[in-house]
Amino acid sequence: MSIYGKYFQKYKLLFLTGVSCVVMEAFCDLMQPAMMARIIDDGVKNGKFDTVVRFGLLMLLITAFGACFATARNVLASRVSQNMGADLRSDLFGKIMRFSETSADKIQSGSLITRMTNDTSQVTQFVNGLMRIYVKAPITCVGSIVLAVMLSPNLSVILLFVVAIVTALIVISMKMSYARFAKVQYAIDQVNTVVQEYLMGVRLVKAFGRFRNEEGKFEAANDNLAGRTVSSQLVISYFSPLMSLTVNIGVTVIIYLGSVLFQQGNVEVGRVSAFINYMAQILSSLIMITNIFNTLVRTKASTERIREILASEEDLTAQGLSDGKTEPAAGLRFENVTFAYPNGSGLPALKNISFQVNAGETLAVIGPTGSGKSTLAWLCLRFYDPDSGRIFIDGRDVKALDSGSLRQKIALAPQKSMLFGGTVMENISWGNPGASREEIIAAARAAQADGFISEMSRSYDSVLDQGAINLSGGQKQRISIARALVSHARILILDDCTSALDAVTEAKVRQAISAKGGGEGRTVVLITQRIGTARGADRILVLQNGEKAGFGTHDELMSSCGIYKEIYDSQIGGDGERKWRK
Repeated sequence: MSIYGKYFQKYKLLFLTGVSCVVMEAFCDLMQPAMMARIIDDGVKNGKFDTVVRFGLLMLLITAFGACFATARNVLASRVSQNMGADLRSDLFGKIMRFSETSADKIQSGSLITRMTNDTSQVTQFVNGLMRIYVKAPITCVGSIVLAVMLSPNLSVILLFVVAIVTALIVISMKMSYARFAKVQYAIDQVNTVVQEYLMGVRLVKAFGRFRNEEGKFEAANDNLAGRTVSSQLVISYFSPLMSLTVNIGVTVIIYLGSVLFQQGNVEVGRVSAFINYMAQILSSLIMITNIFNTLVRTKASTERIREILASEEDLTAQGLSDGKTEPAAGLRFENVTFAYPNGSGLPALKNISFQVNAGETLAVIGPTGSGKSTLAWLCLRFYDPDSGRIFIDGRDVKALDSGSLRQKIALAPQKSMLFGGTVMENISWGNPGASREEIIAAARAAQADGFISEMSRSYDSVLDQGAINLSGGQKQRISIARALVSHARILILDDCTSALDAVTEAKVRQAISAKGGGEGRTVVLITQRIGTARGADRILVLQNGEKAGFGTHDELMSSCGIYKEIYDSQIGGDGERKWRK
C-alpha cells in the first residue's frame, strides 16, 4: 500500500498523535483486571476496606484517562481519514482527467465511478479503523497474554494453545477471503455499468420498449453481486463462530483448572478472576483482529484497483522531435500514416494516408461509415499516436508538442454533441473561458444558434439540464459549433456535427465559418457523409476501408474517383447538380 505513503506523510503528526492516544487507551484497559485482582486479593480477602477504596478510586481515574484518550483518537481518526479520502479522490479524478485514450478505453466508466467512490470509501474506513480499533486490538491482545502469563504461568499453557488455534483460523480465513472480496468489487462495477448504460440510453430503451431486457441485465448483474457478497461473507460466518467457540472452550478449561489450583492453594481467587478478564479481553481482541484482517483483505483488493488507475498511461507528451523550425502557414499534413486502435480488432483503421491542406483552406473528409473519418480527427488531436507515419500541424510534428499546447491549436465540434449542466453562455465559453459576452454572441450567430437562444426564457443565461435534454438535437449541435468557434483556434474540426441541421441552416453555418466567408483564416476540416457539404471545400479527401481513395477538388474527383462519383450519384444526381450550380 505504498501508494498511500504521501498521504500518511502529509498527516503524519495527526496520525501519530491518534495512534499514541490508542496505545494509551489500550494500556488503561490492560490495567483494569490487575487492579481488580489487587482489590480482591489484598482488600476483600483480608478485609481491608481502605485498600478496596484506594484501588477502586485508582480504577476510576484510569477509566477517566482512557475515556479522554478514546475521545481524542476518535476525533483525530475522523479528521485524518476523511481528509485523506478527499485527497485520494482528488488525485484519482486528476489522473482520470489526464488519461490517454488507451487508458480510457481500458477501464469502463462504471468501474471508474466505483473505484472513486466505493473503493476510496473502503480505504477511508480502513484508515479510520486503523486509528481507532486496529492498533488497539493487537496491543490489547498481546498485552493481555503477557499479563495473564505473569499472573499464572500454569494457566497460560491453555491460553497460548487457544491463541495458536485462533491465529491459524485467521490465516486460513484471509487466504479464502481475498479472491472473494476482489470479485465483489468487480461485481459492483458491473451493476454500476448496467445502470449507467440505461441512464445514458433511457430514451432509446423507451422507444424500443426494451424494459424487460434492461431489467434482465440488471437482475443478472445484481444477482451476481449478491452471490459474490454472500460467498465472501460465508467465510466470516464460518470462521467467526469457530474462533469464538475455541476461546470459550479455553475459558471453560481455565475456570476448571483455576478452581483445582485454588483448592490446592497454588493460585488466589483474584488472580483467577483477573486471568478470566484478560481471557475475555483476548477473545474480544481476537474477534476484532479477525474483522481487521477481513477489512484489510477488502482494502487490499480496493487498493489494487486504485493502483491500476494511478499507474495508467497519461495523455501523450512531447517527445523532443522538434527541429526548431515552424511554418505558420503550413496547415495540416499527413505523411504515410497508419493506425490501428490499441484495444481493437488489430486491423488498421487508417492505412498509409498522405495529404496536405494549406492554412486557411477547407478540407472535407468523406467516405462510407467505418472508413476512418473520425479516427483521422482523433489523430490530429493526438488522442492516439499513429503506428507509423507522421502528422504535421503548422509544420511541426505533433509528437513534438505536448497534448495541451497541441489542442490549443485545434477546436473540435464532435459528432455527438456533449453539453453540460449550466447556462448556455457557460457551455459556449468552454471553448474560450476568457471570451467576452460579445465574442460568445458572435460565435453563436455564426453557428446559427443566436436565434433560438434569444427566444429562451433568459437568453444566454438560460440554464441547461444535465446533458441538455431540454434542447433538440439540432440546437445542441449549433451550441457545440459555437463552442468550437469561440476558441479562435487555427484548425477547426467539424466531425459530422451538422447531421441534425437542415440543408439551408447547414449552408449558412458553412459560409460563416469558412475561410472565404471571413472565418479568421483558420483551416477547417469537415468530416461529413453529405456530398453537398463536401463539394464546396478547397480539398476533398475520400476514404474507404481506412485507405485514401481520392484527394482533390470536387471536379477532379468526379472524373478520377469512382467511389466519390458513386456517393454523388446516390445523393444528388444530375438534377441536383443543375440546381446546385444555379
